[in-house]
Amino acid sequence: MGTVFSFDVRGGDPGAVQSALDEAVAGLHRVDEVFSTYRDDSQVSRLVRGELTVDACDPEVAEVLELGAEAERTSEGWFSTSYEGRLDPTGIVKGWSVERAARRLAAVPGVSGVSLNGGGDVQLLGVPGAQRPWRVGVADPLRPGGLAAVISAAGLSELAVATSGTAERGAHIVDPRTGRSAVTDLVAVTVVAPSLTWADCWATAAFAMGSRQGLRWLESLPDVEALLITAGDEVRCTGGLASRLG
Repeated sequence: MGTVFSFDVRGGDPGAVQSALDEAVAGLHRVDEVFSTYRDDSQVSRLVRGELTVDACDPEVAEVLELGAEAERTSEGWFSTSYEGRLDPTGIVKGWSVERAARRLAAVPGVSGVSLNGGGDVQLLGVPGAQRPWRVGVADPLRPGGLAAVISAAGLSELAVATSGTAERGAHIVDPRTGRSAVTDLVAVTVVAPSLTWADCWATAAFAMGSRQGLRWLESLPDVEALLITAGDEVRCTGGLASRLG
């Protein structure tokens, strides 16, 4: 997927954990083979060219497209898996695949906690140790090497942190209305939610909306908190974000 993945698994039998890690890594490579828009032989590329139908693809393709359709409905079109009529589900695939891999690892008997980081987007499950919650640093997009916030999973068994912005990859987020790069006052949106599948989608959609509309929309979503940073170094937060800082 053109990025780095890191795994932190606590507890469980070492042999069983290693086997699950091997399966998780193989699964992530398989996701890339199926969904990559950069590979001519991927199922998504063949689907776009009309060489395959959705029914002829792996079942995961239909699952991701259904999730994408739900994200598009919830965001009123600000998130989309189609741009200028061309299918491109990459906006949802990474978060979905990281969450799926993390849940596979968490299901290993004896595992107490899992942290899976895919290119800076993190799914946390369980706890890393007694009285010690997971914590995730949010990079400051305007001050390389600095942190804008630290998110704590204290008291929660599931938490995801996803950031969309221009600091790492430049202007790559698409405005679904125009098919071109989204031009807003934002440089980064970080969303905190139980599920990385949705946190990743909502961060992308909110970035495309801009800070004012994006913040209002994120406030309306259940179990979602967010940190928005503008190009003018203005920080805007949802009302409950303070409870997740630590």
